[in-house]
Amino acid sequence: MPIFSYGCAVFLQSDIVNFQRQGWRPDEILAGLAAVLPKNVFLYVAGVSNVARLGRSFLLQGGTQRNLAVVKAEVDFLRSHFFAEGDPEVRVHPNCGEAGAIGAALQAIQQYEPSRPTAFIGLDRLDDIRYTITRNESTRCTFCTNRCSRTFIDVEASTSASDGAGAHQQRIIVASCERGQAMDAAAAREVNASLATIRNATPCVPSLAGREIWAVSQQPSAFASIRRMPWIRRDPSSRNGALRIGIPKVLNIYSYAPLFTAYLTSLGIPADHITFSDTTTLAQFRDAIGFAAVDPCFPSKVCIAHVLNLLNKSRTKHALDYVFFPMIDSVPSSLHGCAGCNACPAGAATPEAVKAAFSTSRDWFAQARVRYLNPVLDLSNRSLFALQMFECWHDILGMNWKENAFAVDAAFHAQQKFEDRMRRASRELLDDLERKNRVGLVLLGRPYHHDPGLNQGILDAFQDLGYPVLSQSYLPLDSELLERLFGDEVAQGITESPLDISDVWKNSTSANTNQKIWAAKFAARHPNLIPVELSNFKCGHDAFVSGVIEQIVESSGKPYFCFRDLDENKPLASMRIRIETMHHFLAQYTSRLSLGST
Repeated sequence: MPIFSYGCAVFLQSDIVNFQRQGWRPDEILAGLAAVLPKNVFLYVAGVSNVARLGRSFLLQGGTQRNLAVVKAEVDFLRSHFFAEGDPEVRVHPNCGEAGAIGAALQAIQQYEPSRPTAFIGLDRLDDIRYTITRNESTRCTFCTNRCSRTFIDVEASTSASDGAGAHQQRIIVASCERGQAMDAAAAREVNASLATIRNATPCVPSLAGREIWAVSQQPSAFASIRRMPWIRRDPSSRNGALRIGIPKVLNIYSYAPLFTAYLTSLGIPADHITFSDTTTLAQFRDAIGFAAVDPCFPSKVCIAHVLNLLNKSRTKHALDYVFFPMIDSVPSSLHGCAGCNACPAGAATPEAVKAAFSTSRDWFAQARVRYLNPVLDLSNRSLFALQMFECWHDILGMNWKENAFAVDAAFHAQQKFEDRMRRASRELLDDLERKNRVGLVLLGRPYHHDPGLNQGILDAFQDLGYPVLSQSYLPLDSELLERLFGDEVAQGITESPLDISDVWKNSTSANTNQKIWAAKFAARHPNLIPVELSNFKCGHDAFVSGVIEQIVESSGKPYFCFRDLDENKPLASMRIRIETMHHFLAQYTSRLSLGST
């Protein structure tokens, strides 16, 4: 038989055509398809390379199991993963084709409420149903700027004699969100009000941080602090107070915006002269598609769109003098047992790639009379950071070393102040979860996943379902809480401190990967928290760390949820199905939590 490569079904279809051209018979091709099916199930879809860790007993269900060639292939595949232990026990469900329907019926019984009458018209009247399906520009949703496509299903069913003559008509709207399912604008406003009520009662720390981190406060002037008159730049007509600086809302700036803005405002830049790019949208991204490609991952690719957005702002609103997009090489870390605290190398190099995109064929910065600044910065070494910022800004802002040192201190103070505020909000939320015995989620992701345009609304969807969300970046570090979660491990000598990750991760130099691992440990040990991992397509760090996180979470008896390979595509329907499935399992976990059986 021909050997198929496991993976996407579209590629399998192409392989079938190629094998036909090579002369393989239909029965041989079907045998090859049967043989590749278990690989697709376990290796591609489930992502389980070590099948033996699932256990020794397997139950095969689904209509596919009526094909004994498929059953034979699955049995052979499972047996190949058990060497010294003997063969696993593999059984076929006696009603394999109907097993899913049986499960749906059992679920319906669990959700049955005697006080609520059924709306089912009865089996004998199903043949009388008539319906039309409409999906075009006239059905497109207009209740928000996304303007998503919708499907209208107009159903008409004749009524029974007891109900009176005539027909019952109903419109079903298939949409990507609750707002889109509304029949009219008034109903959409009711949905908005309902969602607002839920969100107000269900905090989301990543969304809070993603909004408030861009607030710029005016810092005390370094010049006034050392009793100097404000320095006049070489151009006598311009002072620091007249300069305007643009900063893109991307990558690690989602974590360190307070540090940079405090540095600049303490050197005389007015707070309202610091401009950030707009929050990521697909329309914004599409506007920049014609530029040179930056292709490691979507968060890097979208940086071109943010710089273009700043240049457009400079033309239409207040003209910018500089665009500041630093290459952040290392970041601070409070964790122990780490080999390093480097930022993602692809993200660190992105500002240079963006610079090339805007200057290769023509110099967009020169045309906009904007200077582009992308210095290499080491945030983990304050002395080196001070030198790097001084070299970048001292000629522009007319400062000396003492003023620069003052600005650096102000920058780190503002950064710490913001992080402490977010950690206090997280602790208040965690205490509330414990008091009410509720379940909350912890976002395991990169700093840019606080951007609603990059997390694809996944956090909002969970929030709308009533689940508060915390961020791995701002988990509380109170000594009492850490002792409660990690004290036994420290006492037993498994780790040296609650912030140690060397027991599960030895040699990572990636600061955010280390933080993700520690946050997974934190969530796995707290009974009221469930982690949800977000990862982008082509993220090299997440490619090998996700398996470790899965083991950490599942070893605590909790479900492991993840959204991998996120990019500029937004498959709303499939994500919604996944979120609803996760909601089902979270409801089960919540029920066990309330019974004290977790």
